[in-house]
Order: sequence, then structure tokens, then C-alpha cells
Amino acid sequence: MTDVGTLYRTFLSCPGGVVTDSRRLVPGAMFIALKGGNFDGNLFAAAALEGGCSYAMVDDPGVIPPGEEGRFLLVDDGLEALRMLAREHRRALGTKLIGVTGTNGKTTTKELLRAVLSRKYRVLATEGNLNNDIGVPLTLLRLRPEHELGIIEMGASHPGDIRRLVEVAEPDFGVITNVGEAHLQGFGSIEGVARTKGELYDFLRTRKGAEVFLNADDVRLCGMAAGLPAVTYGTTEQAGVCGETMDTSGPCFSFRWHRADSPEEIHDVRTHLIGGYNLANVLAACAAGVRLGVPDEDICVGIESYVPIQGRSRLVDTGRNRVVADAYNANPTSMEAALRNFAQMDAPYKMAVLGDMKELGEASENEHRRILRLAVSLGFDRLVLVGPEFASALVAEGVSASCGTDARAVGGMLREMNPEGCLILLKGSHSMDLESLLPLL
Repeated sequence: MTDVGTLYRTFLSCPGGVVTDSRRLVPGAMFIALKGGNFDGNLFAAAALEGGCSYAMVDDPGVIPPGEEGRFLLVDDGLEALRMLAREHRRALGTKLIGVTGTNGKTTTKELLRAVLSRKYRVLATEGNLNNDIGVPLTLLRLRPEHELGIIEMGASHPGDIRRLVEVAEPDFGVITNVGEAHLQGFGSIEGVARTKGELYDFLRTRKGAEVFLNADDVRLCGMAAGLPAVTYGTTEQAGVCGETMDTSGPCFSFRWHRADSPEEIHDVRTHLIGGYNLANVLAACAAGVRLGVPDEDICVGIESYVPIQGRSRLVDTGRNRVVADAYNANPTSMEAALRNFAQMDAPYKMAVLGDMKELGEASENEHRRILRLAVSLGFDRLVLVGPEFASALVAEGVSASCGTDARAVGGMLREMNPEGCLILLKGSHSMDLESLLPLL
């Protein structure tokens, strides 16, 4: 079997880095064969070499042709070897890394951190949401000597997920955005969510010189971070970086912030983000900027320049309506925040289009009913529900709303409604495909 030292030396000799998808080969790369429920990368290793890869790492000796052993790296387990290779690379470079996790806002916070810290440093950050057992190692293997900082997003849907990721990434700083009700089917309870997210703090306690960026307004997180060196942010004057929301009625929110060590220097920032619930996310980026020596003016420019990626708290002007498109993900915590923020926005006519929230397990029925009651109480002009969970909640609550089993069915309803001059909220889990409704709005 190939040891990690040999794997790493071979990786360094590959100018194309690593690839795991035989459909997207890079000349001179190392192909890493991974297995999934419906695929076996080992079966494509030989084709990857023929397609221009220099080496192939496999965990099935049966796919190695006689006489071709020199270009194959045989390991016991492909995913575990990928993890060890990534950790070896991370240790060799010694780049300072920030680990980011949380129930809601981790991708937005990661992108805000990138926007702020890139004003001073050469930064590598997780692309998209490659934040799992495969995505984190692949991100680490993209580190180069010229990178001065790395920002690694870490997702979780089961106990132990964050522990496995931090054991590979070994971050020096940590941010937990919040702990909320998501993936309850995997975690079992909000306490299970907290324990798993807290595995980031657990690791940082073992790492010399590690620090956290901590939301001082979040009692749960403050308790979880007890004893860790922290740069705090929040709405109280005791926070190291203190901020307040200035306006949530418009399409984008603005905020004001200052450092505890210079309270007289107040900075007003207008963002491209929808929703005052993003205040904690932007303040986390401010805190990181302050701790890592980014000038205050550059912190403001970084945040002002950030434009949300598709599906995440972005405002879309369709020509007929304005749409708050926030349909990349949804859970009870983020759904409630989105609805309350939407209620504060000024508009003559409002329509909320809400899709089912996935992976809530036994809590699903109660949470869909609770969110439905909230949506009705906020008094929107029209409420449209998408999915079987909300359909059941509608019957149980006995309220009036339009409802369809999926986005396609609701699309037919929207064609008949033909809304115009409306402010519309699209919020639901990604699998509900609410973004496909945008062309109809």
C-alpha cells in the first residue's frame, strides 16, 4: 500500500493538482478514485490516465492493468487517503486557516470573510458549498505557497461530521454563525446540532494559539466557547466589534459599526444583502478584519462590494416584480428570520411563496404548522405554499392559502395569477426548486 509520504511527493509532482471526476480531467493531475452509493471511481482510473492524468490513486487492486503499476497508487481507502493527503499538504504549508460552520449563514459569512480579508491578504476560500468530507480536502489541496490565509467552510448533517473535518483542516481560527433547527432528522435535536457544531470549538481548545470570532449576543455560543480566546462581535457595547442595523425597510440593509478600542470612529455601511438577520454575518467579517489588521476603510469596502450568490438573500428585479430570492436552503430558524424581515420591507403588495423544509424528521409536522401560522399572522397579501408538508399543515391549521404539490404545479397557478408590481419572497429548501419560478414572476 502507498504511504502518505509517497502520496504527497507524487501530488507535488502533479502540476494539474487533483481531480475526482473523470468527466473533468486536467492534464498532469492526480486522479483520485472515490466510491459512492451509485458510482465507483476505480472503474474510471485507467480512462483518467489515458485522458491525460499523470497518476491514479485507487483502492481496488483489480483495476490496475499488468505492467502499469507505476502510474497507480494503491491505498486501503480512497476517501481516507484523500483526507490524509490534504492534511499533509495543510501541515506542510502552515497557512493560517479560519474554519466556518453554523446552521444558517455560513456560506454568506465565508464570502464576507473572503471579501474583507482579500483587501489585505492573498486568500483561498471554499468554492460554492464544497464543505463536506470530499469538498474540504479538495479545497485544502488547492492551497499554494502564495496563499496567506484560508477560509474553510464546514457543513454537517450528522453527529461527528465537524470533528472529521477539523481533524483534516486543523483551523487556527473558528466561527460558528449560530445553532438552529436544521437536519434534525440526522441530529435528533437542537442539542445534537449544538454538540456537532461545537466540535469546532473542541478542536480549537487543543490547538495552541487558536482563537474564535464569537457572537456576544448569542448566549448558547458564548457558553459553548467558554475558556477560548475570543474576538467578540455583536450589538452590545461590550463587544470588541459593535454594530447596529440602520435600515431593513429597503431592498438592502445598512448597518453601523465601530471597534471597542475606538468607539468615536463610526462606520456606516450599505450592503447588497437582503435582511437585517445578516447583521451577525457582516459583524463576524468585521471582527476578523480587525483582528487580522485590515484597515477599517478596507473592511467597509469589502462588505459593500460583496454581492450575494444565486439563491442566497438576493433581490431580483424581474421587470414586473421585485423578488427576494432566498431559496438555496431553508429550515425553521432561517424561514422565520426571512418572514419577519420580509414583513418589515415597504411595498404596496406582498406575496410569500414558501416551499417545504427538508430533513426535519419527527419535528417536521409541528415546524411546518408553526411557520404557516407565523406567515398567516404577518398578513401578507397573498400566501402560496409548495410541497406536501405545507399542504398537510394547511389542512391541519384550517387557514386559506394557495398550495401546490411541487414547483411545477405552483408555476401553473402563478401563470394564472400573473402578479405585477409585487414584492415577492421565495423561500424553501433547495430541492423544492423554487428558483425555477423566477421566470414566471
